[in-house]
Formats: sequence, C-alpha cells, structure tokens
Amino acid sequence: VQLQASGGGLVQAGGSLRLACAASGNFFTFTTMGWYRQAPGKLRELVAAVVSDGSTNYADSVKGRFTISRDNAKNTVSLQMNSLKPEDTAVYYCWGYYHGALQTYWGQGTQVTVSS
Repeated sequence: VQLQASGGGLVQAGGSLRLACAASGNFFTFTTMGWYRQAPGKLRELVAAVVSDGSTNYADSVKGRFTISRDNAKNTVSLQMNSLKPEDTAVYYCWGYYHGALQTYWGQGTQVTVSS
C-alpha cells in the first residue's frame, strides 16, 4: 500500500494551498485518513482527520482555516488550507489507518512553507 502526497509549496501569509494524497495498492477502504505535520524541532502533530463516514477532526490551530475531504471511491484525501500563517510551515504527511488490520500507513512528506 502506498500513499502519494502532492501539492506543497511556498506561499505568502494569507494565501492558500491544497494538498492531495492518493492511495494505491489497498483492497480496502481506510477507516480514517488525514494529515500530520512536523515543523523543525517539533513533534509531529495531527492536523486533520476524516473517517470513512465523513466525520472530521481538526487541530485547534487550523479550525476555520483548513478543510479536509476524502473520496472513498478514489482512495484520496485532500486538505484545503486557507489563510495560511508562517506557523503552518512544516512537512505535511498524509496517512491512512485501516482498523481491520490495525495498520497505519504513511505517505512521504510534502513541504509547506509560508512566508511572512
């Protein structure tokens, strides 16, 4: 199973970016998909997650600015990031959890840099 992330880049504060992640090689629907991020010198933190039934969860720091969505049929998860702040600068990792196997899968990171 592979998760391929894309969409990172450099943007000015107040701008927007959209991250996308596509899963392949899985013959199941991920129970939960989402995004973590890790800034230099900091621990990896959960940004947003979406369950297969559509329910979502966000870090307090991104509520109202980021929106997560998924397409179960296409095995994709996306993160629309608006009103970006310099503190959003980090490497963003997509992930998927499948409860049937108690297994978590990670994609490669994609760099998001927000300049002030």
